[in-house]
Amino acid sequence: MMVRRGFLAGLAGLVLLAGCAGAGSAQGPNGEPLERLTVTTSTGEHQFMVEIADDDAERQRGLMHREPLADDRGMLFQFPDVAERGFWMHNTPSPLDIIYIDPYGRIVSIAKNATPNSDAIIPSNGPAMGVLELRGGRADEIGARPGDKVRHPFFAAE
Repeated sequence: MMVRRGFLAGLAGLVLLAGCAGAGSAQGPNGEPLERLTVTTSTGEHQFMVEIADDDAERQRGLMHREPLADDRGMLFQFPDVAERGFWMHNTPSPLDIIYIDPYGRIVSIAKNATPNSDAIIPSNGPAMGVLELRGGRADEIGARPGDKVRHPFFAAE
């Protein structure tokens, strides 16, 4: 009986340690891992933890039916090609800043405070390979402008 209690106590300790080990890693609302992304502007480097949308289903769903994003959160849409892009806010209940990004991580254009639940297409106004969505107004708060740099492993180094 003593060995069994010792085993159970040890097992409980391992479970607690395993739970603590994951406590520092950021996760999205559905438990998906978040990745670090940095936007460098004239006001400095701004860190975000982003969900990745890298397949058709994730890109179509985006941030639909979601609570407003926290200041340090976002979603990075990754496309396999460089092209003119167009996004909409269908079933997206809070305003977003939509930042179109070229293959080298340079901001092509920014659609600020996109209207919630709108089906109007918001064009990239230039070829983009990635799109970053942030809480509406956040691009202005960090001083983001076309030509500024977004760093994430998805984008090629120049």
